[in-house]
Amino acid sequence: MSKWIVIEIDGKLASVAGDYRHFPKIAAEIASLPPEKTGRVTTRKITTEELVDLAAKTRWEDMRLFGTRFQLKVWKAIYDLEPRLHSYSEFASLVDNPQGVRAVAHAVASNPVAYIIPCHLIVPKESMDKAREIRALAQKTLFQGQDLYLLDTLDVGEYAYGPDVKRELIKLQLASNK
Repeated sequence: MSKWIVIEIDGKLASVAGDYRHFPKIAAEIASLPPEKTGRVTTRKITTEELVDLAAKTRWEDMRLFGTRFQLKVWKAIYDLEPRLHSYSEFASLVDNPQGVRAVAHAVASNPVAYIIPCHLIVPKESMDKAREIRALAQKTLFQGQDLYLLDTLDVGEYAYGPDVKRELIKLQLASNK
């Protein structure tokens, strides 16, 4: 994905998406607020490279997110994650909801701020199991697992913009945090 649409409310980040999918919800939320609670709404397009730069600068306080209490809790937990892959079940435990993997997955999928809140780092448990298996086998090679990155062979799970974009974002995230 080469272009991302950024929506800001009074200078605070409300959405980063490949399309305007979050705009109707944001508009409805703004419409329900008193006039003094919201001023200027702006949109702009940025490249993926600019998105990576924006993510490096954006703090939690720099965002104005509209969601349920549960969604906000999940998004904050994702935002605070160590930048590595996590399974949905592992992540559900991290947010104190180990029995609610589906509810957590739904909240993850509702993330309005692509890449900044790195929901792309949450993948199916089966993929994490396969990655561990590959890593264990790679340890027996001459390179002992170093630089053997087999992300392209893993099922990264569902993503609003497709698995190829999710893989691209995972690679960018992991590369920028080395």
